[in-house]
Amino acid sequence: MDRKDTIIYEAHGNLYLNITNRCTAECVFCIKRYSDGVYGYNLRLLREPVLSEIISELEQTDLSKYREVVFTGLGEPLLRLDDVLKITEWLAGRDIPTRLDTIGHARLLYPGRNVTRELADAGMKVISISLNAQDENTYNQLCHPKYRNAYKKMLEFARDVSNAGMELRFTVVDLPVVDIAKCRELSREYCADFKVRGYSGPE
Repeated sequence: MDRKDTIIYEAHGNLYLNITNRCTAECVFCIKRYSDGVYGYNLRLLREPVLSEIISELEQTDLSKYREVVFTGLGEPLLRLDDVLKITEWLAGRDIPTRLDTIGHARLLYPGRNVTRELADAGMKVISISLNAQDENTYNQLCHPKYRNAYKKMLEFARDVSNAGMELRFTVVDLPVVDIAKCRELSREYCADFKVRGYSGPE
């Protein structure tokens, strides 16, 4: 029997959206390197769901059970920016809080657009950016971004998030090359919440 792609899944009182497996980085710690998903869900997509399929899944779900709906999964949601905006508007119209987990390369993906203003206008509440490192060299070593100046542009995007009035969060993975103290200081500088994620992959 053919398996059905996991578009939505739940954990920690939240509902998560898995809308793409594509990304703008190849992080050495990415879960895609050693697992098919999280919390017992297989998040590898056979194909990307179209917008109508995502909305249909949401319509069949009791969204009132969840604290927030989160764009995350095994890829970079902003590679589907227009769909993220439409889904966010749909959820905001039903008073459902939304959060975006992103690598933060929006300025490189869409140089002609004010992505944070568009997200804020759609109703996005929180943006969690994978800071991942205390400086550009360490970032490039860990994340292998597909764009030059990705670290700088990620930090510029973080400023944009705050300027657009959304809540900003930075995350890092607890790895030996990551200076957690310096990353925490960066989060203070950018007025961001800060979260350290454990690494559960192969040694």
